Amino acid sequence: MAKLCVSPEAVNDLREIQKYIAAQLDAPVAAQKLVSRILKSMRGLADFPESGQNLSSILNIETDYRFQVCGNYLIFYKVEKQTVFIVRILYGKRNYLKLLFGEQPPQTSDN
Repeated sequence: MAKLCVSPEAVNDLREIQKYIAAQLDAPVAAQKLVSRILKSMRGLADFPESGQNLSSILNIETDYRFQVCGNYLIFYKVEKQTVFIVRILYGKRNYLKLLFGEQPPQTSDN
């Protein structure tokens, strides 16, 4: 089992997801269920770090980010030795590349 580390940004993402669904969509029970589901998925990554898909496999970028789909949300993480670093938890329809990498995502080398 790998160690699980969660970035401050990912913790904030979870808070914002819960707050948005509970307040804006007036669905506090659904918000809590979703957050619980995301947390369970994150714990699963500690057991099976390679279970998420490599971001490079679906986009033409060079990165060691992986992602796990959880409903409409994507859990972005990196695996280093025996540690899973949860980097961000983002809504799948957002511009997650810009949120992860800024204006320019890393380019794939043509070797």
